Amino acid sequence: MKQKPRIRCHKLQTVFGVTVHDQYGESRETSVAGEAALSICVDGRELVTLMTLATHPAELVIGYLLNQKLIDKVEQLASVEIDWERERADVVMREGCQITDWEDKLKRRIVTSGCGQGTIFSCTLDKLYQRRMADEPLRQSVLYALLHNVARRNEVYRQAGAVHGCGLCEGSQILAFVEDVGRHNAADAIAGLMGLRDIAAKGKIFYTTGRLTSEMVMKAAIMGLSTLVSRSGVTHMGLELARDLNITMIARAKVRGFPVCNNVGNIT
Repeated sequence: MKQKPRIRCHKLQTVFGVTVHDQYGESRETSVAGEAALSICVDGRELVTLMTLATHPAELVIGYLLNQKLIDKVEQLASVEIDWERERADVVMREGCQITDWEDKLKRRIVTSGCGQGTIFSCTLDKLYQRRMADEPLRQSVLYALLHNVARRNEVYRQAGAVHGCGLCEGSQILAFVEDVGRHNAADAIAGLMGLRDIAAKGKIFYTTGRLTSEMVMKAAIMGLSTLVSRSGVTHMGLELARDLNITMIARAKVRGFPVCNNVGNIT
């Protein structure tokens, strides 16, 4: 059995009730989304600070390390401990798995279009084109059923707005769904869930409420996911990267229709 890291953490409150005033000056009650800072420290070295809704903090940390290619598998981690009082995630690597080439891995950072200014390290880009995704057919009827199902999963968004959601799906079934203040955080948490639960990427669909930028396409490719579906639009660079990596891309996906931006032959 693969040895998974020891995890110690708890979730934070995601929705808060507040009093606001409408355009007539009348007070009323409404809800706002939570947000917290979480600094990731690996073997005592601070790496990055993320702003998060904190629904899946340990999975977010693990997925971030996986999607940045700072680690290759969750078994390299001995423990992940979230301390909200210090706003810190302490990651301890297993003996023999410590990261020794920090300077090389972190020598170049790209600030992305991710909400809250995401980052991509050069080691991520170096490994991006090592493989192309396999063609995976998807029936239109399955996609329509999936879109109906994910519409019911945006719980925090329906209460307070201000968040994005990402889902890992198999056919019309939703295996995992994560909401966060940034779509890249939600994607990283999905990667962490996949690693912790040993979920294979083959045959899975990645759904997001956010726009499909190059960063989101990169994450899908690193996670090994061939089909990317979004409720929102795409950027030109995101589309070009999807074509380079053979990722099936569907944008502005609604139950009334959807444009297939790449690999239309995979939609039957």
